[in-house]
Amino acid sequence: MRIISGKYKGKRITAPKRLPVRPTTDMAKEGLFNILNNRYVLEEVSVLDLFSGTGNISYEFASRGCETIVAVDAHPRCVQFIRKTVKELAFPITVFKSDVFKFLQRHKVQYDIVFADPPYDAVENEFLKLPHLVLENGLVKEGGVLIVEHSPQTHFEDHPNFQERRKYGSSVFSFFAP
Repeated sequence: MRIISGKYKGKRITAPKRLPVRPTTDMAKEGLFNILNNRYVLEEVSVLDLFSGTGNISYEFASRGCETIVAVDAHPRCVQFIRKTVKELAFPITVFKSDVFKFLQRHKVQYDIVFADPPYDAVENEFLKLPHLVLENGLVKEGGVLIVEHSPQTHFEDHPNFQERRKYGSSVFSFFAP
């Protein structure tokens, strides 16, 4: 994976083999950050990165000057890798090793942007309750956004807070407002 823009533009970060991850592709990440750059001043936003995996999305926010980033993942090797990378690059990322659904029930801090990239093979009813959990727990600030990355087969259009859907190759981003 590589960082597309900001202070570390072009930097390649190689994750260990056999991590249970599917990093967001450069094409999808570039599309997502084009949208976010048009809506927010990234240096001024706070970010919660759920199911962070390799930390790919968190690194992109950090490279673009975001100062408040929280990354959450349950897999010990993923968390270890993110912490190692954060230390090496001096990124302002706080990392939690936790089941995301348990984290969402007890965490009460609000963020401008909440990004969630659950495994595409996650149990569908858990996957579909993610927007409800994040929004009902008040984790997205007024004027903020929840973005869920998912496969083209998953649809959130019936959710009352759904705003839009953007497709980039085999990745889809669904946007929700509080």
